[in-house]
Amino acid sequence: MLALLAAGVALAVAAGAQDSPAPGNRFVCTALPPEAARAGCPLPAMPMQGGALSPEEELRAAVLQLRETVVQQKETLGSQREAIRELTAKLARCEGLAGGKAPGRAASGKDTMGDLPRDPGHVVEQLSRSLQTLKDRLESLEHQLRANVSNAVLPGDFREVLQRRLGELERQLLRKVAELEDEKSLLHNETSAHRQKTESALNALLQRVTELERGNSAFKSPDAFKVSLPLRTNYLYGKIKKTLPELYAFTICLWLRSSASPGIGTPFSYAVPGQANEIVLIEWGNNPIELLINDKVAQLPLFVSDGKWHHICITWTTRDGMWEAFQDGEKLGTGENLAPWHPIKPGGVLILGQEQDTVGGRFDATQAFVGELSQFNIWDRVLRAQEIINIANCSTNMPGNIIPWVDNNVDVFGGASKWPVETCEERLLDL
Repeated sequence: MLALLAAGVALAVAAGAQDSPAPGNRFVCTALPPEAARAGCPLPAMPMQGGALSPEEELRAAVLQLRETVVQQKETLGSQREAIRELTAKLARCEGLAGGKAPGRAASGKDTMGDLPRDPGHVVEQLSRSLQTLKDRLESLEHQLRANVSNAVLPGDFREVLQRRLGELERQLLRKVAELEDEKSLLHNETSAHRQKTESALNALLQRVTELERGNSAFKSPDAFKVSLPLRTNYLYGKIKKTLPELYAFTICLWLRSSASPGIGTPFSYAVPGQANEIVLIEWGNNPIELLINDKVAQLPLFVSDGKWHHICITWTTRDGMWEAFQDGEKLGTGENLAPWHPIKPGGVLILGQEQDTVGGRFDATQAFVGELSQFNIWDRVLRAQEIINIANCSTNMPGNIIPWVDNNVDVFGGASKWPVETCEERLLDL
């Protein structure tokens, strides 16, 4: 564009030279400065003669000065264009970073620098407008970046506030949990204390009831007690805690006192699964006292319903089913063929005062024993007659090796009670 401007000026000068009335003048081409040479248009050199310049020479000088001005303006425009390109590239990168657009956005727009007007004044004015536009765009970009920064900071502030709130809620929750744990521990302590207090009261009450059942006096020895069964019911009874092993012979002795009529009932019964009448001693109605082994019956010649203490012993062996009956140390009867060769089955239930129709239950009130029992002992052999006499006359104390008569081996139920028993000598005086 500058080259065209210079060429136009040269043509105008040449045209003016042809129209001038100086016929004999010629143009001489001289060397130009490097700046003028870059323009690509050779111009005639100014004459170096002294004196006043002719109008042609003045015009020529003006053209040269204008050419120099145009060259300088061109250099200025080139430097400014480079600066504008750099600013435009930077602006495009900033807009791409701020608005999320590609950096090539500015390159796709209209290049306003490619069609600058040829008039230098217009060029300067266009450059001023371009610079102002760039300035406005930079201010807009700064404002946008500031807004984006503010928007980016806001979620961080919100997260910080949210974390603070969550931390406060967590602390409140922990305090509430700690309070609930304290209340739970206090409630547990109160419950434990109440339970212990209740258990202590129940134990004291049970001890008091036991004392009342024993007549408010402790037994002098573990076997110095009796079991009292005052009523003919199906719920008063005593139970031996221990059970029997398998037996091929036995001796059962006891002291009893009864005045019930008719019949004293069932002083004891032993039942096993499958056989409720494994061993039974019973006086039922007007029948004599009977001994049942494996539901086989032998009638015994015993008479004990006079309301006095009597010592009863019964022996049996599986060999030929031999049996013996003693009352107050005297043998009153003997027999055989009572469940011969039948061993007594183990693991059953031994009940005092009731006859069992099932193992440990189904008592019949008409068969219940009414009276008092003491010194119930079982041995796993047949005692000699002299041993039985010694026990009956109180000359020896021989507890059973299978079932001994001790307080902690006998439980009472349904209103049956334990009382201190008279001494053996006192029982003898009662005979």
